[in-house]
Amino acid sequence: MRTEAQAVVIGGGVIGCSILYHLTKLGWSDVVLLERDELTSGSTWHAAANIHGLHDSTNISRIQHYTMNLYNALEEETGQSCGVFQPGSLYLAQTEEREHQLKLQAAKAKLYGMNFYEISIEEAQKLNPLVNYDGIRCVMFEPDGGNVDPSGVTNAYAVGARQRGAQIHRFTPVTATEQQEDGTWIVKTPKGDIKTPWVVNAAGLWGREVAKLAGIELPLQPTEHQYFVTETMTDVESHGTRLPSVSDRDGEYYLRQEGNGLLVGAYEKDMKFWAEEGTPLDFAHDLFPDDLERIEDNMMNAIERLPAVGEAGIKRVINGPMIWSPDSNVLMGPVPEVEGYFCCNGIIPGFSQSGGMGLMAAQWIIEGETEYDMFAWDMARFDTWATKEFTKARVADQYGHRFAIHFPNEERSAGRPARVRPIYETQKEMGAVFGLNVGWEHPLWFAEQPGTVDTNGFTRQNWWGPVGEECRMLRERSGIIDISNFAKYVCKGSGAADYLNAVFANNMPKSVGRSCLTPLVSKRGGIAGDFTVTRVAEDEFWIIGSGMAERYHKRFFKQVALPKGTTFESHTEAMCGFNVAGPKSREMLQSMTNTSLSNEDFPFMRSAKIELAGVELLALRVSFTGDLGWELHCKTEDQARLYDALLKAGETFGAGPVGSRALMSMRVEKGYGSWSREYSPEYWPHEVGLDRLCKFEKDFLNKAAAQKVLDTPAREQLVLLHLDEADVTASNADATGGEPIFKDGEGIGRVTSGTYGYTVGMSLALGYVKNAKPGDRVDVMVLGQPHKATILHEPPFDPKGEVLRG
Repeated sequence: MRTEAQAVVIGGGVIGCSILYHLTKLGWSDVVLLERDELTSGSTWHAAANIHGLHDSTNISRIQHYTMNLYNALEEETGQSCGVFQPGSLYLAQTEEREHQLKLQAAKAKLYGMNFYEISIEEAQKLNPLVNYDGIRCVMFEPDGGNVDPSGVTNAYAVGARQRGAQIHRFTPVTATEQQEDGTWIVKTPKGDIKTPWVVNAAGLWGREVAKLAGIELPLQPTEHQYFVTETMTDVESHGTRLPSVSDRDGEYYLRQEGNGLLVGAYEKDMKFWAEEGTPLDFAHDLFPDDLERIEDNMMNAIERLPAVGEAGIKRVINGPMIWSPDSNVLMGPVPEVEGYFCCNGIIPGFSQSGGMGLMAAQWIIEGETEYDMFAWDMARFDTWATKEFTKARVADQYGHRFAIHFPNEERSAGRPARVRPIYETQKEMGAVFGLNVGWEHPLWFAEQPGTVDTNGFTRQNWWGPVGEECRMLRERSGIIDISNFAKYVCKGSGAADYLNAVFANNMPKSVGRSCLTPLVSKRGGIAGDFTVTRVAEDEFWIIGSGMAERYHKRFFKQVALPKGTTFESHTEAMCGFNVAGPKSREMLQSMTNTSLSNEDFPFMRSAKIELAGVELLALRVSFTGDLGWELHCKTEDQARLYDALLKAGETFGAGPVGSRALMSMRVEKGYGSWSREYSPEYWPHEVGLDRLCKFEKDFLNKAAAQKVLDTPAREQLVLLHLDEADVTASNADATGGEPIFKDGEGIGRVTSGTYGYTVGMSLALGYVKNAKPGDRVDVMVLGQPHKATILHEPPFDPKGEVLRG
């Protein structure tokens, strides 16, 4: 066994072997995989191993399609059979909402060149005559869908990795992972130790236990999961060709051919946790006792849709463990607080994602970044607030709603509240309907009746009207927005300016009281973040960024050494904030302070430490609404006092509370981008209009990458679109994000944010397009159907910034 390696992968399931294979494929041959038992132990060996490309996330769909197309090539390369069957998959829609979802997926598939399209009921009957198509609104067909052999795929990855120089050691448990002073690791096993700069935790059911060896806690929880295989069925045996699988997610089961019978699996509401206190170390190729009564309702749905299932005997039942994250997506990426430790844990559709997941992991480790924006999978989306209790509640909800539609703007209540601010109860009594943002409860909108909850769907919902009232109140008078969930940092010391100039692309403010906007550049030259930086003293700066990306951004901040005597600390929990904006915001706030807020004394992009209604705070003359306004940041213990004072003062000026959905509408009216939507590592500075904020006369993090992409013509451009009222009215739906954009039948881009602009009377969308210009007419595929739209020359609200600076 090697004593040193470029990376050590822990776990010999399909994911660990895929990561090992892809590390070698990208050029690393000195890599080692350690497996405590036999390859495929744990969850891999008993998986149903279905493969499909359908996913609500475009990038995850790309990864799944890569995986589906990889298996045949992997067989050719290694000579190891993957047991690939690709008779196709039928996706059935019983409801209008499912039809909307599938048609949107088909539009995305057309944009990205994926094989997924609608077929008639008659065509579906020919492909799978066992299905009863009564009540089916539409059918989509995915010709490449099917299933693989779990052991075959795992061993093919292993063979491919070995052929490129990797070592695999079975029956070699890891007993310790010890980080050295230089950041490298010693991985200890009974067969010897290995020194490595990278530990890769792909330990599947034992992901929690392996992480704890390094002092890392992962929000994971295993459950039981069942499927059964029927005896040989005459209708299957006599069909002549392999039947396409059936995805009847409204029926809450999945089904495919297995031998000359059928395999039927379900995610039942009466789910069952397993190994809550830790996965047993002696568990390997084990199963649980059958418990088919738990999935009886799902079985009856399958029998109603395929009556032949009810006439067949059951050949065997598989009841085995799966391990879940709180949102059922993988926990992937380098641990931000621990150098050289990479996680890839909590994978559910492993055989649909194994290839793409292995490729993304290898890119991240070797190249420093993935080619796609994978924040949906980034482990940094969770932190210590995702407690064991929260994780269990969310996993139960995810398992029981595995096949439910995840609607735009949907908020699930399980496990909440996890974190609240001092004014949470006050906002609740005022009718706030809350959303979850990195564990924090924050108001989405305010209803007339406390206790009101969102309705969900692809069309306009119960919050659509009230959000419009909030927007109009702010634009006409003033509004108070809770922005406490923004990430807030303080950098202090004699080297603070030098440090921030080395991290961020823009020049830091030279004068006290001035602010600047700045991008954070990613490894490949994209936009890793956007921040407001304010100089509050000669040696002190305040930095405000995306709250959901705070742990993600730690990785970037750590890449630049802090000068001696300089500190950089998060104040997100210690500080709260409000944005007070609108034409009467100055008059309203002036009534609460002796500090002059006139344009001469307090112009746009300036700041000051002031006292407002007896509360000391930092006031910034900025507003994400695009309107006249101030951000007010106070200590958390002063939040309730400040909020009460703002609400009381607001009564005189007709101002009141405004939620984040109204903020979303108003920032799109202004054409402002938002991190994780318009800004991500996938997009280049000149594609998003942030190139002017990259100052190349100085050095900054990933400057060479930024220069390289800026020397390359933009691949596409961020634009603002106005959707025709007639189409929007007919569908009762606005764009929400992810909808493809077509021009003359050709795919030219996709929507990143969509909303109704209540104060400009327009249905709007921000998105990226290529080969198009302002004034062009295009089709935006809202609900998967073409909605006519025009690319705007300028934002409809305050295009010259006169209101903002007034």
